[in-house]
Amino acid sequence: MTMRLSSAPIAITVVLFCAFHAWGWGGPHGTITQAALKALPAWQQELLGEEMKPLGSLYCAIPDLVYTRKDLTPFAMMDSRPGLVYLTNLHLPATPSENYDLLRYFLGKAVATLQTNGVADAARYAGTLAHMLEDWSCPAHVVPGDNMFTLLKQFLPPPEAYRYTPLHGPVENGTFPVDIGDYPPHLLGTSVDEAAFNLLQRSQEGTVYARGQVIPIIQALYAADTNAWNDAQQKAALFGAKLVADALHTLFCLGRQRSGTSEAAALRTVDLSAFAPLEAPNLYIPQTSFFSKPNWGHATRGATLKNGNEAVPLRLNIADNGQTKVSTFNCGIGTGTRSVLTYLIPSNIYERFTAQVGLHAELGTSGNVIFEISGNGKSLARLGPVKGDIPAQVIDVSLAGVTNLQLTVTSAGGDGTGNYAIWGKPCLLKSP
Repeated sequence: MTMRLSSAPIAITVVLFCAFHAWGWGGPHGTITQAALKALPAWQQELLGEEMKPLGSLYCAIPDLVYTRKDLTPFAMMDSRPGLVYLTNLHLPATPSENYDLLRYFLGKAVATLQTNGVADAARYAGTLAHMLEDWSCPAHVVPGDNMFTLLKQFLPPPEAYRYTPLHGPVENGTFPVDIGDYPPHLLGTSVDEAAFNLLQRSQEGTVYARGQVIPIIQALYAADTNAWNDAQQKAALFGAKLVADALHTLFCLGRQRSGTSEAAALRTVDLSAFAPLEAPNLYIPQTSFFSKPNWGHATRGATLKNGNEAVPLRLNIADNGQTKVSTFNCGIGTGTRSVLTYLIPSNIYERFTAQVGLHAELGTSGNVIFEISGNGKSLARLGPVKGDIPAQVIDVSLAGVTNLQLTVTSAGGDGTGNYAIWGKPCLLKSP
């Protein structure tokens, strides 16, 4: 989307689509969506029929056309916001809770419409969903509060040619193909709420990945290096195409209640550590959420930070047939004391939360902490004091009615230098 603000209320630049090359995340909406559509199973392409072409060329631009195509405007509006035509967060990612509501709404509208055989209108809602995901994974849309990059230009001073130019347009303009080849789209849920939840996590990955392309794109712009410029943009676009393919595949599976047994089975367990906690609304840990012991640091996925700056594998002492052995966890969270991590949980999808908790096998020998799990503000489990010589303990709590899950670690006494706490394999489990 390209938007220019002037003395007139709002002017929207409508961009024509190119079938094979992207010309900025106006035109690339068509190219990215087309790449996603090509990856869908044959039965889903046949279901779309003649709606497949406009979905990949027109409907995926609906949020950009709300002032010029009144016939399409309703497909980018929400019942909870009557009269609001332009939804900013269809273009700019917001907080996890707000993004989840948007995903659940537009995915839900598309699925419900498809279930009544309204393929044409389902394709229009699908276009809005695709546009949203593509913008959330577009480098020009993912820097919080700096959509025109005026702040970033203070860190990367531009040459004279870009001194007064808002960089939003140049960052998203380019010429590159989008082809995800034999990528197999993934089922993200067997219900709308579950699918929106997993799609939220995938979109968060897309936002973070796109941020990694912002500086290479700007550096290439400054250097007039077209190849490097297009290469960085293409990387983000390819991620976006896979993200949209997953979303569309899931939408059609839900709309026709058709999915493979193995696909559904793979969704029974979810790694909670893959999600951004609500303490990181912009997908990075703010300084206000740092802990003070055992060092000045922050919760880290997949590692413990020794002295706050050296990544060490997550290792816990595990009791096994009367003996203690050390196990390494590939998924989990390393943290310290005064640590609070809060997660959005879809209602009545997951039955239980489980984790193995304790202090790091080597770094936490002198530690002394308390682990607590709360749901909707109510304590569900509390373990402690947990000391460094105690094997890890299994936590298993019911998630009935829980929509807000909070993991807390506090000190149980001592100087705190050994409080290297670990949430090992924190998982959400569906019923068997």
